[in-house]
Amino acid sequence: MLHEYGTENLKSVTFKKNILMQPAFLALVKNSFRFNLFLLIKLPAAFFSGVRVDSLSAEQCVVTVPYKWFSTNPFKSTYFACLAMAAEMSTGILALGNTYERTPAVSMLVTALEGNFFKKATGITTFTCKDGAAITQKINEVIATGAAGVITTLATGVNNRNEPVANFSITWSFKSKA
Repeated sequence: MLHEYGTENLKSVTFKKNILMQPAFLALVKNSFRFNLFLLIKLPAAFFSGVRVDSLSAEQCVVTVPYKWFSTNPFKSTYFACLAMAAEMSTGILALGNTYERTPAVSMLVTALEGNFFKKATGITTFTCKDGAAITQKINEVIATGAAGVITTLATGVNNRNEPVANFSITWSFKSKA
């Protein structure tokens, strides 16, 4: 395991020629105090559930959620809403990294979510979204055309044995405020 539910040990922050990830946003995510404060203020349910960014690059984001008292359900597994929060964060961080302090500003909103569950989540569940390049392309297209754009992203969750626990398809809508 890479961390004890913090962002101090982010594995990678990479930039590629055609991928835009705002440096100020990356600095926020890498600073565990500032990012945890952001979670506490803006996403308190995620903060108290233990949802944390494990690694971030321009192409992918990895987010974990533990099985603990605050995230449990009566069936002795992680509550599905906590799994959905972690999945959504793995896709949303990639979008935020491309919209953070951007001119013109771009609004973003989840418009659909579909989840599939394969195994009880009884430990740490790790969600990975590898759609960073597609998200960047969609946001750049929205800014260039001025038309709203929609993209469906995939977040795949596995347990510590790399067995599939759940996957979520999350549809994001973007609109330029220009």
